[in-house]
Amino acid sequence: MVSFGSQVDFSVPHIKIRDLNKYYDGQNQQTHALKNINLDIPQGKIFGIIGKSGAGKSSLIRTLNGLESISEGSIHIHQQNLAELSHAELIQTRQKIGMIFQHFNLMSAKTVWENVALPLKIAHVNKAEIETRVNEALTLVGLDSKANNYPAQLSGGQKQRVGIARALVHHPEILLCDEATSALDPESTSVVLSLLKKINRELGITIVLITHEMQVIREICDQVVVIEHGEIVESGQVWSVFSQPQQKITQELLNLEQLDLPFQVNRELHNDSTHSIVKLRYETDPKHSPDLTQVFQAFDHSVHLYQSHIDSIQGHLIGTLIVGTAQTDLDIQHLQEKLKHHIAQIEVLGYARPTH
Repeated sequence: MVSFGSQVDFSVPHIKIRDLNKYYDGQNQQTHALKNINLDIPQGKIFGIIGKSGAGKSSLIRTLNGLESISEGSIHIHQQNLAELSHAELIQTRQKIGMIFQHFNLMSAKTVWENVALPLKIAHVNKAEIETRVNEALTLVGLDSKANNYPAQLSGGQKQRVGIARALVHHPEILLCDEATSALDPESTSVVLSLLKKINRELGITIVLITHEMQVIREICDQVVVIEHGEIVESGQVWSVFSQPQQKITQELLNLEQLDLPFQVNRELHNDSTHSIVKLRYETDPKHSPDLTQVFQAFDHSVHLYQSHIDSIQGHLIGTLIVGTAQTDLDIQHLQEKLKHHIAQIEVLGYARPTH
């Protein structure tokens, strides 16, 4: 397998962003799209950026290859400040940064082979080298048999794989993915994510992936930042952010606010409430999952399990239990102390009168 990435110093960030601000001028007002962004993106990792629509994800990723200019701050790629590069140097740097788009951006009148070859033809690469690189990229994405097909003859997942092949022909060191799976069905999404993992593992390419889908982050990313209203509000290893989300937006993206219970949970204590509804979150290695007998015995009253969910992420078990306990004056601090070796977070979601 050909290694596209060059040898670099792994002790320094591949991409270093400092105090980055981006403003857009509108007719009547200025929009502050990115606010004091500071990020270190490691070499050879898959780095996820997640947020809701309009959060600033696309603006951020497009500054990394100069598609968007920055208003303030700096972006360094391999210690080179993009703002200080000459036009010729910027073009050369851009060739080391591949881009994958949500809607593929293929030319319908050109074959798969011609679409993949196009960036090399624009860069005036010689014909023999184009032949080698295009065939190499199509083989890597599993579409060498479709070289003479046109985009209209391909499925959505196949079109995106053509887009990935096209992004790889310059042998980039960085791959930027802008909602690369948002237009795909679940099966095609799985194929594309597996391909991105393969590219990262075998070629050592740093991948920066933006999405609004936590499942995509969970599936392939090593680290994640959560962005809201142009600001980074949470960041860390994926397993850590999933196990102990600190911000409401992160909990919403994880769908942790959605309860499917056979009774109504009230935030305030009502006269007819008989139970506290409690969320327990834990993180452990697969060999040491919590002993539920010990967990439930820590409560002073009977406990009923209403909902549970377990994820396995980066070698960690991350679980959530929704339980009801027959008391409405729960001492959370005391309970947390009793369960500190079993449960990472305890939260009272509200109060209810369950029927058993």
